[in-house]
Amino acid sequence: MGAGLAYLSAAEAVTRFRKKDLSPVEFMQAVIARAEVTEPHINAFTDTYFDLALEQAAAAADAYAAGTARALEGLPVAIKDESMIAGQRTTQGSLLFEDYVAETTDPVPERVMAAGGIVHARSAAPEFSMAVVTWSHLHGVTRNPWNLEITCGGSSGGAGASLAAGSSALAGGSDIGGSIRIPAAMNGLVGFKPPYGRVPEYWPWNREPFAASGPLARTVSDVILMQNVISGPLVGDIWSLPPLELPETHPSLDGMRLAVSFDLGYFAPDAEIIAALERAVEELTVLGARVEVVELGWTERASEVVVGHLAFQAGTILRNEVPEDRWDELTPYIQDYLGQPVPSITEWIDGWAYLDHMYRDLQEKVFLVGHEALLCPTMATCNIPADWGHPETGPLGVFEDSLEMVMTYPFNGLGRVPVVSVPIGFSPSTRVPIGMQIVGPVNRDEVPFRVAAGWEAAGGPLFERQRPDVGT
Repeated sequence: MGAGLAYLSAAEAVTRFRKKDLSPVEFMQAVIARAEVTEPHINAFTDTYFDLALEQAAAAADAYAAGTARALEGLPVAIKDESMIAGQRTTQGSLLFEDYVAETTDPVPERVMAAGGIVHARSAAPEFSMAVVTWSHLHGVTRNPWNLEITCGGSSGGAGASLAAGSSALAGGSDIGGSIRIPAAMNGLVGFKPPYGRVPEYWPWNREPFAASGPLARTVSDVILMQNVISGPLVGDIWSLPPLELPETHPSLDGMRLAVSFDLGYFAPDAEIIAALERAVEELTVLGARVEVVELGWTERASEVVVGHLAFQAGTILRNEVPEDRWDELTPYIQDYLGQPVPSITEWIDGWAYLDHMYRDLQEKVFLVGHEALLCPTMATCNIPADWGHPETGPLGVFEDSLEMVMTYPFNGLGRVPVVSVPIGFSPSTRVPIGMQIVGPVNRDEVPFRVAAGWEAAGGPLFERQRPDVGT
């Protein structure tokens, strides 16, 4: 029963906690047992706090008995080794911060813990969370539970791998170019990139309009559960948005008008990706949705703009953290990223103008003509080795190459749009999941969740039907 219990959805676990037919201690024990079996294979965690987590689970059981349980009471939540938690090591996957212990706590873990969530582990990320794969000189390679030779994705890769392996119930992620949606797709999960500002941040990342923090989980309802806890305004973050609570139930897909783009105008997705999305469109049609192919007209200029912006803003922030005499300790992908030419202020502004052009295309060809959401692939390929770019074992790649693999970053440039990634099948070539992005209108976060919930309800949550056999 242990492995099966570890895969219990967070929402179902809370329901059973309240009914007193499952103890938070029992659930935590099952999740920890699963981690002990799977970690030698996937390496999803950088640090664990299992003994403390069991103590906190016992306190959670008391809260349920007393009727004082909070929204996430007793749930094991993996927090990315990027978010600060006071008193815990936060390395950002870098040798430069191997022994750094945070003095403050970031908004996402702060709100998770305030709602009763238990941080039982810190999930692995690539150095400075800037890669589509998850490996670092400090923590090694994190692997996909469905196929250990394939990446779990990045940058919230440890979060994705742990959820797929059953060693977390919920996980926090961050997304500046796809870092929630990529691991969601590669591991068969649901991942949400909230609109910029929906989940608050502290300086300097609250001023990065491409970036968003958000939840990953195995079901739509679990993502909603966590998102409703972590969203909402924050004192000190002028860009944080008013609260927008996601509903727990959604209307059916019957009569819903959806647009689909298989390539966003300039990507070249693998045939198996296109085939999976075609099947998904057929199934959505059976569910009553009307789906129409649209041509957005976007071009590779989008990738140039994203590379330029990340070099200009996030790159400048990171370069200020890297002493020149320790450059050789950085991973090759970070050396490549930080070595990108920084655009002039004029070039940077021109990039924003192109992003506004892309947004007008999205409005005029999707939302203003009656479509309620846009569907497209999450990944252009599932065939990415776990150690891609590693100087010892993997094929070398460069920062720009990774942008050909993922179809997520255009929606970071359009930062206010909400995007959910859901699993729609498996890759015949790699045996890992394939994901579909659902893009909603600005300030309509519930719209992509309506599609995601309808899709999931029709086939049932993936992990109730199939699970990776890692560690068994």
